[in-house]
Parts: sequence; C-alpha cells; structure tokens
Amino acid sequence: MHDLKNKVAIVTGASRGVGRGIALALGEAGATVYVTGRSVKGQPSTENLPSTINETAGEVTARGGVGIPVRCDHTADADVEVLFARVKRERGRLDLLVNNVWGGYERLDLATFGAPFWEQPLRHWERMFGAGVRAHFVTSRLAAPLMLPHKRGLIINTTFCDRDKYLGNLFYDVAKAAVNRMAFGMAHELRGHNIAVVALAPGFVRSERVMAAHAAHPFDLGVTESPEYIGRAAVALAADPDVMEKSGKILTVGDLAREYGFTDIDGRQVPPFRLESK
Repeated sequence: MHDLKNKVAIVTGASRGVGRGIALALGEAGATVYVTGRSVKGQPSTENLPSTINETAGEVTARGGVGIPVRCDHTADADVEVLFARVKRERGRLDLLVNNVWGGYERLDLATFGAPFWEQPLRHWERMFGAGVRAHFVTSRLAAPLMLPHKRGLIINTTFCDRDKYLGNLFYDVAKAAVNRMAFGMAHELRGHNIAVVALAPGFVRSERVMAAHAAHPFDLGVTESPEYIGRAAVALAADPDVMEKSGKILTVGDLAREYGFTDIDGRQVPPFRLESK
C-alpha cells in the first residue's frame, strides 16, 4: 500500500461519487484530505442524493487519514478563496489538488442528453462551464501558489475522454475538451516548477446518481466500476516519484490499473471504458 501520510490534498466535489471515492482512497493511504462540496450534515443535499462532505471526511479519518470537511460552493470565488486561505493557515502547503467538482448533471434531462445542440437548454452549458471548467481553473489558480515554493505538487482534473471520439452531447464534449486542454496548458507552464498536471478519466462509475437511475430502470452493471477505482489511480499517481513524465497527458484509470498493478474494490482490473463506434 502507498504511504501518503505526509501529503496534504484537496478533493473538490467530494460529497459523493468520484470525488468521494478519491477522498476515501487517499484517506486509506494516510493523507490529510480537505473534502469540499455543498452538501453538509443537517441540510438538504444536492438533488436529495445521499452523502455529505461530513460523512466523506469522517470515513477518510476512519480509514487512517485526516478528513476535513469544508463547505464550499465552487461557483462562488469568495468561498474558494476562504478554502485556500484555511489550507495555507493550517498546513502551509498543498501537495495534491483533485479538480472534481462538476455541476453538469444537475437538472440534466438524461432522456434528451443526446439531442442536437440547438435543442439543449442553455442551463446545461452554464453548469458544465461554470461549475466545471471555470471552477477547475479557479481552484488551480489558487492551488499553484501553495505548491510553487516547495517545487513539487500534482493537480488532477477528472474528465471523460475516449481517443478523441465525440461524446454525444456538444456541451459536454466541449467542456471536457476544455478540461483536458487546461491540464495540458497548465502542465506546460508548471513543468519548470516540478508540478505535474494530468487529466484522469474513469469509466462507467457506480455513483449514487447512476445507482438511482439503475433502481428506476435496471441495466447491466457488468462494465461499471466503483468510485474508489479512480481513487486508487489518484493515490498511485500521487505516490509516483516519476509522475512528471505523465504531466500534460490524458490518462485512463483502466490503463493506470495495469501499469501500477491496482484493482477495483471487487478485485477486478476493469479496462478503460470505450464508446461504441459510430
């Protein structure tokens, strides 16, 4: 098992889903994890989905790390500035930032996800870019100064990508392409400072939202993976002394599982998810 006991991490959008899975895996490796999101204990959660930042942080601690819940709306710059001021005050540095926050699925009509762009509600664009692309940029902009003095660090943008195939929804495709290109550009500017930036793509994840959809309309879960699979990929990257060799690249969890030798929680080594050819 990798030892990240001296690492300080921020995982955004970690109330549930992929963010939660990453935070838990980091906790299992002993990291200190600032868990951010809008769903907090005792208040209504986002779209009534289960789990909160408090629950995630508690589980991080239970697994051997230090979980610190921080309520943060990543579309509100003031909230993000307060988060980073707190990390600087309490820890003095940041080793790992996982940009996972994403608003693109809120109020999303999955039945029309594949409709042409001229029929898509503009709110989908606004959420994907405001709570996704822009939020990634703002957190990275504030994270870099906590990494630069120490000449080390890793920024991970969670994403989706499949060998330049069209993702089926123009808004989603352009937003994810922007997230990927952002990792490429930031990697270029931070390379001289020994700070790596990558885009990391999971496959078909059994998130709370996906499982709710499955409960309503059952479908085959055989090709799915747990949220902790990408978490184990993040841990492996954070522990890799040669991670700079991957900086600027789009990586898939399935490929990293083969390279680093980890498995999902059920023992399977799930291959990268592939879109159907069209």
